[in-house]
This record gives sequence, structure tokens and C-alpha cells, in this order.
Amino acid sequence: MRLVFGPDELTVNLPDHDKPWAADEARRWLDDQFVANDCEPLRALGKVLVADKLAAIARAIGLQGFHDDEAFRLDFARAASAALARDRVKVDAETGKVTF
Repeated sequence: MRLVFGPDELTVNLPDHDKPWAADEARRWLDDQFVANDCEPLRALGKVLVADKLAAIARAIGLQGFHDDEAFRLDFARAASAALARDRVKVDAETGKVTF
């Protein structure tokens, strides 16, 4: 997983022995983090897409937060991978774009 914060980038590699999360577990974790970090929906439609949650959480935590908290950093990568069913995910916190 790659997290981009403007000119700064952080690569998160999960341990080889890591057990993947189930998609529903990942979505629950993202929901909990979205609320816990006081994230706001990007659209007025009321539904928040997984990609929007990833970008909003990344913005709320910030580069330093990810650097400082390895457990959170790894859980974020696990959740992103499982919720999107992708091995490689790039989250650009500033633009809000999530690509695979």
C-alpha cells in the first residue's frame, strides 16, 4: 500500500505471514475509524464509499500519525486491501483519489 501526502509518500508492506482480513471485518474497521476520527462525508448523498473513507481517514491521521503508529498503519493497509479486494492500493490523502 502507498499513502501519498503531497510530495511525501509512505509505503506500507504487510508481513509475509499476515492473515488477510475478511471484507466485512475491514469495512467495520473503516467505519469505526471514520467515526472515531471525526471524518466528514465528501458528498451530500449520505452514502460514503470505501475509497472516500480511506482518503478521509488518511487525511485525519496524517503522515506523521501513520509514521508514529505502526499497528494503526498495518491495520489501515489490511482494511484497505480487504475492503477493496486489491493487493495494491494507493491512497492520495490530498486529492482524495484511491487507485489500484
